[in-house]
Amino acid sequence: MTWEDKPSGPPKYGMLVPTGGGDPIPLLKDRLMIGRRESCDIALKFANVSGQHCRMTVENGYWFVRDLGSRNGTKVDGKSIVRKRLDPRCKISFAKHEYRVDYDPQDLGAFGPPPPDDDHIDELLRSSLVDRAGLGRRSNNDPSKNRDWAEE
Repeated sequence: MTWEDKPSGPPKYGMLVPTGGGDPIPLLKDRLMIGRRESCDIALKFANVSGQHCRMTVENGYWFVRDLGSRNGTKVDGKSIVRKRLDPRCKISFAKHEYRVDYDPQDLGAFGPPPPDDDHIDELLRSSLVDRAGLGRRSNNDPSKNRDWAEE
């Protein structure tokens, strides 16, 4: 019997569904620690998952994930993240273990447009001020060479 067959329906907070097959993992509360340790809310018993890999929290009806400096990283839809909004049915990977995030934001109190996804801010802050201003010396086409300002 799957969770869809049960009379009570899916868990309020949604599910992590393994993309390679296996049992779905119910999201039972609005703040979850995910990692290899037994003390985590979701314990993933894989050697390449860190003891405390990441934290998932519900904010304004949407799940967000924050990587906690894990050795093998957290990805959302194939892209490494520091912090990211998890839209319904997106794919999240803990190390190399991928899951689909199934939930309905309205069930978690969402209304109106989704809250801002601030992962682009973290990405921006990782670049230098010179690069942010578009004044970087390295060529975009060949990073081993300086820019030729006459060509641009």
